[in-house]
Amino acid sequence: MFHIQNQARVLYMEPVGRPVLAGMLTALVGFTSSFAVVLAGLRGVGASPAEAASGLLSLCATMGLGMLWLARRHRIPLTLAWSTPGAALLAGTGVVHGGWPAATGAFLVVGALVVITGLWPRLGALISAIPAPIAQAMLAGVVLELCLVPVRGFAAHPWSVGPILLTWVIMLRIARKWAVPAAFAVTLAVVGADAARHGGPHGAIFPHLIWTAPTLTWAGLLGLAIPLYVVTMAGQNVPGVAVMSSYGYQVPWRETMAVTGIGTAAGAMSGGHAINLAAITASMAASPDADPDPGRRWLASYTVGWAYVVLALVSTALVAFISVAPPDVAGAVAGLALLGTLSASLAGALSATEGREAAAITFVVAASGLTFLGIGAAFWALAAGLLVRAVLPRTRPGPPPDAQPPDAPGSPQRQLRGIRPAAEAGGRRWQDGLVRRRGPRVDGIEEAADRGRPRVAPTCKATAVA
Repeated sequence: MFHIQNQARVLYMEPVGRPVLAGMLTALVGFTSSFAVVLAGLRGVGASPAEAASGLLSLCATMGLGMLWLARRHRIPLTLAWSTPGAALLAGTGVVHGGWPAATGAFLVVGALVVITGLWPRLGALISAIPAPIAQAMLAGVVLELCLVPVRGFAAHPWSVGPILLTWVIMLRIARKWAVPAAFAVTLAVVGADAARHGGPHGAIFPHLIWTAPTLTWAGLLGLAIPLYVVTMAGQNVPGVAVMSSYGYQVPWRETMAVTGIGTAAGAMSGGHAINLAAITASMAASPDADPDPGRRWLASYTVGWAYVVLALVSTALVAFISVAPPDVAGAVAGLALLGTLSASLAGALSATEGREAAAITFVVAASGLTFLGIGAAFWALAAGLLVRAVLPRTRPGPPPDAQPPDAPGSPQRQLRGIRPAAEAGGRRWQDGLVRRRGPRVDGIEEAADRGRPRVAPTCKATAVA
């Protein structure tokens, strides 16, 4: 009897424990892979170490609470994340006119725009109208500077940055998903050695929020708010919906935009820049690896929410610990975390032959780091790319040079119709009789043959960057 009860308890705990473990791994990978990018972005727009720690705490708390609400209410594995490409944008933009208060004002505007996007579909359609190569080129340009930090850090501190790079390369070969978390673990060890030599961490270690009164400036609106909103929507929310759809889940769009927009606005005055749908880490909670039963996978997302609430409590101490190391050492893992974003953005920017010059100009302007009229490079890169694309002549894509005419002997269309060669020669009577004898499967082939192309279900293509 005792054995039967134990076996029943194990069978009950297994389906519950599996999504919980998947949720804990999702939170661990998401946090360790990009929190250094968030700190670099907040510090880049003028936050002090204490204000950056407050921003990280705010992001973790709003993300966790948002996931707890959405996952429990809709019973789907909906995962939220901070805007990693947005944080990279902040690091590349630098301090705008008005300083840190102007940056918090821009964060507040981004939250309002996200809420309006859920209520007014035309605003989302306007963002979707921006060509994907232009948006991807702008993102690639702003993350380039951070991706160069590991190279410069190795030149300045080879004995500190070298082990981080070596661990990343080895894990990239063994387990790609854990390459950045492993490099982060080595970074903690290197920072711990530096802290032991310099008398330990400095600053507050207990979690607390620092409130900043936001101010609205044109430089903050044009140089930060608009580019941050664009990369958050195009680089996170749209791919996040596509990832969830690939696993059979429909995202409650309006409510999700309301939760993430309100969360962004609520966390803006304490330093949080933006929260949104997760893209890459969303698959860890929504895939069959989390649980074979799709109805139980929401427990993984629910666990991620609680995990981020716990991480919010230790984020201040973690920032105080990391601040002991030189900036190049702490920024090396951030640069490694963004290499995937850089490669995906460059591939998306240069994928289309038409308008490639506009994407190249967008990338160059964004990577230049210029500031004109008090507005950062991201806005001018977007404006320059759209202007050049509008000026360039539009060409209709033609067939490749070695393409055969549709009716040429040996062409794919001819071969497809060749499934019924006698039908072409002898008319439709023999073909109709053959279709009736062979049944529905041949009907499908014949319908595709009549159209001159195979039947393919429509697909949706989206590029995820975080």
